[in-house]
Amino acid sequence: MPDYSTTRERLDLGFVFFDLQADLTPLFNWNVKQLFLYLTAEYQTDKNQLNQVVLWDKIIQRGESAVLDYKSMSSKYYFWDDGNGLRGNKNITLMLSWNIIPNSGMLPLLSADGSHRFEFPVNYTNGRI
Repeated sequence: MPDYSTTRERLDLGFVFFDLQADLTPLFNWNVKQLFLYLTAEYQTDKNQLNQVVLWDKIIQRGESAVLDYKSMSSKYYFWDDGNGLRGNKNITLMLSWNIIPNSGMLPLLSADGSHRFEFPVNYTNGRI
């Protein structure tokens, strides 16, 4: 994997695989052009009270299926921490959110009900756990 970090210090890089099931069909009406979905990870470290990282996103156009059923999806974007805050972190929370892109009017930001919490291992690994 290419190293895009900007310092010589080693930074934590996490790999996340997830399942995602959702029926977003009810969000569409006459004024909805598309949905912009994104999955974020939120966590706290000694360095930062709140860290938010976008792991995956998807655009659903009106007329496309808005029923999602993904199994063992890998993150689309790197899950970097700006230090060593992932290893052993016991409170990583995944949240699905979306922007409704209307034909006209305001651009609301909404989140799904619920979230999923998980822990990163204490030791670095080379493979899937």
